[in-house]
Amino acid sequence: MLKKFYGIVFSLLIAILTANCCYSVPACSGKMVKVGISNANFKEYYFDNISVSATDNFRLTDGKTSNVIADFGADENIKIQIKNNLFSIYQDNTQIASKITGPVIVSSENGFVTITNLKRAGKPAYYRGTFEITKVPQKNNLFNVINVLDLESYLRGVVPNEMPVRFGEEALKAQAILARNYVLKPREKNYHNFDVCDSVACQVYYGANTEKEESDIAVKETENLVALHNGELILALYSSTAGGYTENYENAFSTDFGNGNRMFPGVPKPYLKGIPDNPKTRSLNSEQDAKDFYTSTPESFDNDSPYFRWTKEWEITELENVLKKTLKSQSSTGFVKPKLNNPQDFGKLKEIKVLERGVSGKAMSVNIVTDKGIFNVQKELQIRRVFQKDNIGLPSANVIFEIKEDKNENGQKVKKVFAYGGGFGHGVGMSQWGAGSMDKKGYSFEEIIQHYFCNTAIATYPVVLSVKDGKDTAVQTFYARDKKAVLVVENKFQFTKMTIVLNGQELSVEIPPTIFKPEKYDLSPYIKKGENKITFLLPYAENHKKPVRLYIELKEAQNEQ
Repeated sequence: MLKKFYGIVFSLLIAILTANCCYSVPACSGKMVKVGISNANFKEYYFDNISVSATDNFRLTDGKTSNVIADFGADENIKIQIKNNLFSIYQDNTQIASKITGPVIVSSENGFVTITNLKRAGKPAYYRGTFEITKVPQKNNLFNVINVLDLESYLRGVVPNEMPVRFGEEALKAQAILARNYVLKPREKNYHNFDVCDSVACQVYYGANTEKEESDIAVKETENLVALHNGELILALYSSTAGGYTENYENAFSTDFGNGNRMFPGVPKPYLKGIPDNPKTRSLNSEQDAKDFYTSTPESFDNDSPYFRWTKEWEITELENVLKKTLKSQSSTGFVKPKLNNPQDFGKLKEIKVLERGVSGKAMSVNIVTDKGIFNVQKELQIRRVFQKDNIGLPSANVIFEIKEDKNENGQKVKKVFAYGGGFGHGVGMSQWGAGSMDKKGYSFEEIIQHYFCNTAIATYPVVLSVKDGKDTAVQTFYARDKKAVLVVENKFQFTKMTIVLNGQELSVEIPPTIFKPEKYDLSPYIKKGENKITFLLPYAENHKKPVRLYIELKEAQNEQ
């Protein structure tokens, strides 16, 4: 790591200045997250009535007026209903409040809030923080149930549900950092009232009743840590199993330009590049190379996954019936051309031909050839959803198709279609099974993340200080593994100095003017192994009312792979 030390000087200040500094530092309440809570099968986020409760005394408050609606005891079930776009509250079938504009806030000072009879992972769904019962914009008489809580508490309900804790401490820490990134920078913002949903469509969040000690430690010991590319939060994608080779972002995802305009392949992201577990493995974008790879079992970090390699098969008439349904249903996405509106227009299946593959061998464009025409399917998710077996899509689009004669259960010769593949999920970013294997092989969480994300640094979440709007102070806690850390300052507006308090030591930082690149300051002499606390203080000056952006880098980015 290239280190620069730019005149960090330990300053002895008079007692009153030290006291004033200490007492002026506000407590860090943490970033808050709004999570949309779905129904029992994770399909619905819109409700017209719901019953809420809590494990201790709880309160309903009118969010618009801040007036208390009523207080209730533990385990009482209170029904909230919307009619004529106004909320009514019922206790034991008796209406106790009505004509509330909302939102309705459900809070319990010493307990968990819950939705009556809702379960997650077979347990009652308990949630930290509060519920906000909020009307859905442009939809009459429907509301969302939103769990509002701090980011770190949210992650405690995500990490053990996204990754088995048996995968190990370092894998769990990598998962915690990527999950933190994901909620701070989701791939798509499809929700009006909340930041992120609670299902596999975003990240799996099951609440407080599924928290585990091992994952709680991983969240705590990566507090405030994120993954950055050139100082910006990365889109931290991950999936169950890559199959031994991850894929470029643009080869799996489209880019939405709004107004229904979508482009595939999508716009590339420089840190989301396809990476083989074995550096000697060449690109698999040819049909033969993809076939050789996915019909064999090369050594990789994904070998232990039950989805490392898989096979699906259909009798040809069975697959024809499947395709008649799935091509019609997927035609609405815009990635099936021409659209199949009438199943009678499908005909008899003659050939399945992959026209384009990504670097991992992932199918990007597939022609389904029939005696009535050719249907082209693009994009990995649509390809997986088109080729269903027992109403379930393919595990991944890392797939090879073959049509050949075989025997059925009665020993008769029939044509069959075989799909040979590897991996489970989109295969972009981190492979979770791969992370578990890397943990067992002794890799650190930093090494796991940097294997799957090119040129990515591990750092605290960047903060922006500004004298103008009063946000001239920030506090962060972070853990350091090896007593190494660098302060990164993006000083486009040419501040000359600032103050930091690191583990109780006050340091004056002289900042040289710079516009085109951030400056780095070695803080290693003041870093403790384990938990560290830093306070950033921007001095008031009439001529410096512009913002300055900074963060603590614990692991610098590696070169592009």
